[in-house]
Amino acid sequence: MHFIEILLLAIALGVDCLVVSFSQGLIFTRNRLKNSLALALTMGISQGLMPCIGYFGTGIISKFIEPFSKWLVFAIFLALGVKFIYEAFQEKEEKICCIDLKCLISMGLATSIDALASGVSLNLTRTPLIFSAFVIALMSFIMSLLGFWSGNFFKKLPAKYLEISGGIILILLTVKAVFM
Repeated sequence: MHFIEILLLAIALGVDCLVVSFSQGLIFTRNRLKNSLALALTMGISQGLMPCIGYFGTGIISKFIEPFSKWLVFAIFLALGVKFIYEAFQEKEEKICCIDLKCLISMGLATSIDALASGVSLNLTRTPLIFSAFVIALMSFIMSLLGFWSGNFFKKLPAKYLEISGGIILILLTVKAVFM
């Protein structure tokens, strides 16, 4: 993958962070700076570590799956893209808004499962891991801060459109993986 593709992947993965952080930003009125930084740091670290786990997990079995790597990348990005778009049209249950360590870790893990799958794709496309994980982590951190502070200023952001955009980006990366 080239830098632009890694950046687009990072943006698509960061959409969940933005949306979760936005919902947290709507709730919190005290200790906003501390809470926004704790949330963004957790999201960034989680999103940066999960591709590494997926990358190395794939490395163990890569000799068995390498002949199918193009199609695995296709399937993973397509599934993630369709999932993002599907979830945009589903009713969202109210999330409990808290910023204690247990909640932060739970939110970090919940938003980074897709990043685990992206680590598999990074390995199969022979994309440099450290740089990619850094870009994903940084973008998630920034998008979490943006989401949190946007939540303080806006009462309703169309999260549906953000999720659809993330899904479309992943589907476009799918097409590129197979045909280019």
